[in-house]
Amino acid sequence: MKILVCISHVPDTTSKINFTDDLTTFDTNGVQFVINPYDEFALTRAIWFQEKQGAKVTVVHVGNVTTEPTLRKALAIGADDAIRIDAEPTDGFFVAQQLAALCQKENYDLILTGKESIDYNGAMVPGLLASLLDLDYINGCVGLEIDGTTAQADREIDGGTEKLSATLPIIVAGQKGLVEEKDLKIPNMRGIMMARKKPLTTIPAVDVTTTTTVNSFEKPEAKGACKMIDSNNIDELINLLHNEAKVI
Repeated sequence: MKILVCISHVPDTTSKINFTDDLTTFDTNGVQFVINPYDEFALTRAIWFQEKQGAKVTVVHVGNVTTEPTLRKALAIGADDAIRIDAEPTDGFFVAQQLAALCQKENYDLILTGKESIDYNGAMVPGLLASLLDLDYINGCVGLEIDGTTAQADREIDGGTEKLSATLPIIVAGQKGLVEEKDLKIPNMRGIMMARKKPLTTIPAVDVTTTTTVNSFEKPEAKGACKMIDSNNIDELINLLHNEAKVI
Protein backbone atom coordinates (compact mmCIF):
# COMPACT_ATOMS: atom_id res chain seq x y z
CA MET A 1 0.00 0.00 0.00
CA LYS A 2 1.34 3.40 -1.02
CA ILE A 3 0.40 6.20 1.37
CA LEU A 4 0.92 9.91 0.73
CA VAL A 5 0.78 12.24 3.73
CA CYS A 6 0.37 15.94 2.92
CA ILE A 7 2.31 18.09 5.39
CA SER A 8 1.82 21.76 6.21
CA HIS A 9 4.65 23.89 7.60
CA VAL A 10 3.03 26.13 10.24
CA PRO A 11 4.11 28.46 13.04
CA ASP A 12 4.32 26.95 16.49
CA THR A 13 1.30 27.98 18.55
CA THR A 14 3.56 29.88 20.97
CA SER A 15 4.96 32.10 18.19
CA LYS A 16 4.28 35.81 18.23
CA ILE A 17 2.57 36.72 14.97
CA ASN A 18 3.36 39.95 13.12
CA PHE A 19 2.92 41.33 9.61
CA THR A 20 5.10 43.57 7.45
CA ASP A 21 4.81 45.51 4.18
CA ASP A 22 1.76 47.48 5.31
CA LEU A 23 0.09 44.37 6.80
CA THR A 24 0.27 42.39 3.55
CA THR A 25 3.06 39.90 4.40
CA PHE A 26 3.47 37.45 7.27
CA ASP A 27 6.68 38.21 9.17
CA THR A 28 8.64 34.95 9.61
CA ASN A 29 11.46 36.51 11.64
CA GLY A 30 11.90 34.69 14.93
CA VAL A 31 9.06 32.25 14.21
CA GLN A 32 9.53 28.57 15.01
CA PHE A 33 7.84 26.31 12.45
CA VAL A 34 6.47 22.81 13.07
CA ILE A 35 4.47 20.08 11.34
CA ASN A 36 0.82 21.07 11.34
CA PRO A 37 -0.67 19.20 14.33
CA TYR A 38 -3.60 17.75 12.36
CA ASP A 39 -1.15 16.49 9.74
CA GLU A 40 0.94 14.94 12.50
CA PHE A 41 -2.06 12.82 13.55
CA ALA A 42 -2.33 11.66 9.92
CA LEU A 43 1.40 10.94 9.70
CA THR A 44 1.36 8.92 12.90
CA ARG A 45 -1.50 6.79 11.59
CA ALA A 46 0.39 6.27 8.33
CA ILE A 47 3.45 5.07 10.26
CA TRP A 48 1.16 2.62 12.10
CA PHE A 49 0.11 1.16 8.72
CA GLN A 50 3.78 1.04 7.76
CA GLU A 51 4.69 -0.94 10.88
CA LYS A 52 1.66 -3.26 10.86
CA GLN A 53 1.00 -3.74 7.14
CA GLY A 54 4.26 -2.85 5.40
CA ALA A 55 2.90 0.30 3.77
CA LYS A 56 5.27 2.73 2.09
CA VAL A 57 4.85 6.26 3.47
CA THR A 58 5.73 9.36 1.46
CA VAL A 59 5.33 12.88 2.82
CA VAL A 60 4.83 15.89 0.56
CA HIS A 61 4.83 19.64 1.07
CA VAL A 62 4.38 22.62 -1.22
CA GLY A 63 6.91 25.26 -0.23
CA ASN A 64 10.37 26.73 -0.66
CA VAL A 65 13.68 25.37 0.60
CA THR A 66 13.24 26.86 4.09
CA THR A 67 10.53 24.29 4.81
CA GLU A 68 12.82 21.28 4.41
CA PRO A 69 13.56 20.92 8.16
CA THR A 70 9.85 20.18 8.65
CA LEU A 71 10.04 17.43 6.03
CA ARG A 72 13.20 16.07 7.66
CA LYS A 73 11.33 15.84 10.94
CA ALA A 74 8.61 13.82 9.19
CA LEU A 75 11.34 11.51 7.88
CA ALA A 76 12.77 11.19 11.39
CA ILE A 77 9.33 10.24 12.67
CA GLY A 78 9.36 7.35 10.21
CA ALA A 79 8.30 8.33 6.68
CA ASP A 80 10.21 6.49 3.95
CA ASP A 81 10.78 9.45 1.66
CA ALA A 82 9.77 13.07 1.16
CA ILE A 83 8.84 15.30 -1.76
CA ARG A 84 8.99 19.09 -1.77
CA ILE A 85 7.07 20.78 -4.55
CA ASP A 86 9.14 23.90 -5.13
CA ALA A 87 6.69 26.79 -4.99
CA GLU A 88 5.52 29.55 -2.71
CA PRO A 89 1.90 28.60 -1.92
CA THR A 90 -0.57 31.39 -2.54
CA ASP A 91 -3.85 29.76 -1.47
CA GLY A 92 -5.48 26.40 -0.84
CA PHE A 93 -6.50 25.91 -4.48
CA PHE A 94 -2.92 26.43 -5.63
CA VAL A 95 -1.69 23.83 -3.14
CA ALA A 96 -4.41 21.35 -4.10
CA GLN A 97 -3.55 21.67 -7.79
CA GLN A 98 0.14 21.01 -7.10
CA LEU A 99 -0.69 17.94 -5.00
CA ALA A 100 -3.15 16.69 -7.62
CA ALA A 101 -0.49 16.85 -10.35
CA LEU A 102 1.78 14.67 -8.21
CA CYS A 103 -0.96 12.18 -7.31
CA GLN A 104 -1.99 11.74 -10.93
CA LYS A 105 1.51 10.46 -11.69
CA GLU A 106 2.07 8.25 -8.65
CA ASN A 107 -1.30 6.53 -8.03
CA TYR A 108 -1.31 6.43 -4.23
CA ASP A 109 -3.70 4.04 -2.49
CA LEU A 110 -4.34 6.32 0.48
CA ILE A 111 -3.87 10.08 0.73
CA LEU A 112 -3.88 11.46 4.28
CA THR A 113 -4.08 15.09 5.34
CA GLY A 114 -5.09 17.02 8.40
CA LYS A 115 -8.58 18.52 8.36
CA GLU A 116 -7.00 22.01 8.17
CA SER A 117 -3.80 23.88 8.89
CA ILE A 118 -3.62 25.84 12.13
CA ASP A 119 -2.28 29.01 10.48
CA TYR A 120 -4.92 29.99 7.91
CA ASN A 121 -7.58 27.45 9.03
CA GLY A 122 -8.94 27.30 5.49
CA ALA A 123 -9.88 23.58 5.56
CA MET A 124 -9.83 23.75 1.75
CA VAL A 125 -7.04 21.53 0.49
CA PRO A 126 -8.30 17.97 1.15
CA GLY A 127 -11.74 18.62 -0.31
CA LEU A 128 -10.34 20.42 -3.35
CA LEU A 129 -7.80 17.65 -3.87
CA ALA A 130 -10.55 15.01 -3.75
CA SER A 131 -12.54 16.97 -6.33
CA LEU A 132 -9.55 17.36 -8.65
CA LEU A 133 -8.73 13.65 -8.42
CA ASP A 134 -12.38 12.51 -8.41
CA LEU A 135 -11.79 10.38 -5.30
CA ASP A 136 -13.96 9.59 -2.29
CA TYR A 137 -13.22 11.89 0.64
CA ILE A 138 -13.71 11.46 4.39
CA ASN A 139 -13.34 14.59 6.53
CA GLY A 140 -13.03 14.90 10.31
CA CYS A 141 -11.76 11.33 10.57
CA VAL A 142 -11.18 10.03 14.12
CA GLY A 143 -10.58 6.37 13.32
CA LEU A 144 -9.21 4.48 10.31
CA GLU A 145 -8.58 0.81 9.54
CA ILE A 146 -7.50 -0.69 6.23
CA ASP A 147 -8.24 -4.30 5.23
CA GLY A 148 -7.01 -5.06 1.73
CA THR A 149 -8.64 -2.46 -0.49
CA THR A 150 -11.39 -1.58 1.99
CA ALA A 151 -11.19 1.30 4.45
CA GLN A 152 -13.32 1.49 7.58
CA ALA A 153 -13.46 5.00 8.99
CA ASP A 154 -15.04 6.83 11.91
CA ARG A 155 -15.99 10.43 11.29
CA GLU A 156 -16.89 12.95 13.96
CA ILE A 157 -20.32 14.54 13.49
CA ASP A 158 -22.56 16.66 15.73
CA GLY A 159 -23.64 14.54 18.65
CA GLY A 160 -21.72 11.40 17.78
CA THR A 161 -19.63 9.39 15.34
CA GLU A 162 -20.47 8.21 11.85
CA LYS A 163 -19.05 4.88 10.62
CA LEU A 164 -18.14 4.71 6.94
CA SER A 165 -16.79 2.14 4.50
CA ALA A 166 -14.94 3.00 1.29
CA THR A 167 -12.81 1.36 -1.36
CA LEU A 168 -9.25 2.53 -1.95
CA PRO A 169 -8.00 4.88 -3.27
CA ILE A 170 -9.48 7.53 -0.98
CA ILE A 171 -8.54 10.81 0.66
CA VAL A 172 -8.88 11.07 4.44
CA ALA A 173 -8.58 14.30 6.44
CA GLY A 174 -7.77 13.47 10.05
CA GLN A 175 -7.93 15.19 13.39
CA LYS A 176 -7.34 14.38 17.05
CA GLY A 177 -8.72 10.90 17.61
CA LEU A 178 -7.25 9.45 14.43
CA VAL A 179 -4.48 8.72 16.92
CA GLU A 180 -4.30 9.89 20.50
CA GLU A 181 -1.86 12.62 21.47
CA LYS A 182 0.04 10.17 23.66
CA ASP A 183 0.72 8.07 20.55
CA LEU A 184 2.37 10.89 18.57
CA LYS A 185 5.94 9.96 17.76
CA ILE A 186 8.87 12.09 18.92
CA PRO A 187 11.96 11.69 16.72
CA ASN A 188 14.77 9.92 18.56
CA MET A 189 18.46 10.18 17.75
CA ARG A 190 18.40 7.06 15.57
CA GLY A 191 15.45 8.42 13.59
CA ILE A 192 17.16 11.78 13.13
CA MET A 193 20.34 10.13 11.86
CA MET A 194 18.40 7.87 9.49
CA ALA A 195 16.41 10.83 8.18
CA ARG A 196 19.63 12.35 6.82
CA LYS A 197 20.01 9.39 4.46
CA LYS A 198 16.40 9.15 3.33
CA PRO A 199 15.51 10.69 -0.04
CA LEU A 200 14.08 14.19 -0.07
CA THR A 201 13.21 15.00 -3.66
CA THR A 202 12.49 18.48 -4.97
CA ILE A 203 10.21 18.73 -8.00
CA PRO A 204 9.10 21.81 -9.93
CA ALA A 205 5.63 23.21 -9.54
CA VAL A 206 3.15 22.92 -12.39
CA ASP A 207 1.78 26.04 -14.02
CA VAL A 208 -1.63 26.90 -12.58
CA THR A 209 -3.78 30.00 -12.41
CA THR A 210 -3.69 31.86 -9.11
CA THR A 211 -7.24 32.66 -8.08
CA THR A 212 -6.77 34.86 -4.99
CA THR A 213 -4.47 37.59 -3.73
CA VAL A 214 -3.88 38.85 -0.21
CA ASN A 215 -5.10 42.39 0.35
CA SER A 216 -4.08 42.65 3.98
CA PHE A 217 -3.99 40.90 7.34
CA GLU A 218 -5.51 42.18 10.55
CA LYS A 219 -4.56 41.08 14.05
CA PRO A 220 -7.33 40.63 16.63
CA GLU A 221 -7.89 43.42 19.09
CA ALA A 222 -5.81 43.23 22.23
CA LYS A 223 -7.61 41.83 25.23
CA GLY A 224 -8.81 44.39 27.74
CA ALA A 225 -7.47 44.62 31.25
CA CYS A 226 -8.77 42.07 33.70
CA LYS A 227 -11.11 43.58 36.28
CA MET A 228 -10.87 42.00 39.73
CA ILE A 229 -13.94 41.87 41.97
CA ASP A 230 -14.10 40.89 45.60
CA SER A 231 -15.55 37.40 45.90
CA ASN A 232 -18.14 38.67 48.39
CA ASN A 233 -19.35 41.52 46.18
CA ILE A 234 -21.98 39.61 44.20
CA ASP A 235 -24.02 42.75 43.42
CA GLU A 236 -21.05 44.38 41.69
CA LEU A 237 -20.37 41.21 39.68
CA ILE A 238 -23.98 41.06 38.48
CA ASN A 239 -23.95 44.76 37.63
CA LEU A 240 -20.80 44.43 35.49
CA LEU A 241 -22.00 41.32 33.72
CA HIS A 242 -25.31 42.97 32.95
CA ASN A 243 -24.34 46.56 32.11
CA GLU A 244 -20.72 46.34 30.95
CA ALA A 245 -20.13 42.85 29.55
CA LYS A 246 -23.81 42.56 28.55
CA VAL A 247 -23.81 38.79 28.86
CA ILE A 248 -26.86 38.61 31.10
